[in-house]
Amino acid sequence: MELRHLEYFVAVAEERHFTRAAQRLMVSQSGLSASVRSLERELGAPLFVRSTRRVELTGAGRALLVEASRTLASVRAAKEAVAAVQGLLRGTLSVGTEQCVSGVHVPGLLARFRAEHPEVEIRLRQAGSATLVDDVAAGRLDLAFVAPAGTVPEGVRLVPLAREPMVLLCHPGHRLAGADGVAWSELGDEVFVDFHADWGARGLTDRAFAAARTRRRVALEVNDVHSLIELVGHGLGIAVVPRPIARKEQAAGLSTVPLVGAGDGELWEVSAALPEPERTGPAARRLLAYLTEEP
Repeated sequence: MELRHLEYFVAVAEERHFTRAAQRLMVSQSGLSASVRSLERELGAPLFVRSTRRVELTGAGRALLVEASRTLASVRAAKEAVAAVQGLLRGTLSVGTEQCVSGVHVPGLLARFRAEHPEVEIRLRQAGSATLVDDVAAGRLDLAFVAPAGTVPEGVRLVPLAREPMVLLCHPGHRLAGADGVAWSELGDEVFVDFHADWGARGLTDRAFAAARTRRRVALEVNDVHSLIELVGHGLGIAVVPRPIARKEQAAGLSTVPLVGAGDGELWEVSAALPEPERTGPAARRLLAYLTEEP
């Protein structure tokens, strides 16, 4: 099994399209298709269900994608390790982050890394913590800054960076604005704005309401912090968010209320998610070292 075949397979699986995958890899579509067919013959199973518009992974394809991604990540880490021994740091550093994480200033961190290691190409992806942790496990990301609400997959380790409480964010005209505190159990009748299910803050909030034995209605789901703040600012709902979000300049006109009672021990914990040490590349280790140097 050739690494080139695995690289082509992963590109098609991620793009869900042969033409786009060929363009991304800068190879001919016919050569790409021939490589995938060769891999299917070798494995004795179809990897894609093909149509005129897009392709979908078969069960065999989904199983191979996990292992192929890990294999390619290990090969990349091996090449970078050899370069590091020779005093070079090069290759690609793929980083993921959830929005507005605390304990790390991602743009500043990446800017410092680029200035000191210009031979390394930096790639950044923003998504929810659950998605990012899965990408680290599968080898699609070298490192991610996340706030996972549950257990992480096997093969992923977390390096804690910061812990923050959750608070209630509401319009200044809301009945709870200015309160000294509010119990989670008192919020069951409210309309909520919240993040998508794969965000760490959403998982933490769901768990806290379950601990308080309170059902709630999430009427507005968003995938970015500023949309959440704007919707709350227009009185369309309230939100439970990590305290750093409530302190953002855009939220200055809103009311922040502490949460008490069942679930008040829930903390939003930001961590760096990495593969196991033997699968962590030199570039990711160097980036992580910057964090330990910060006061």
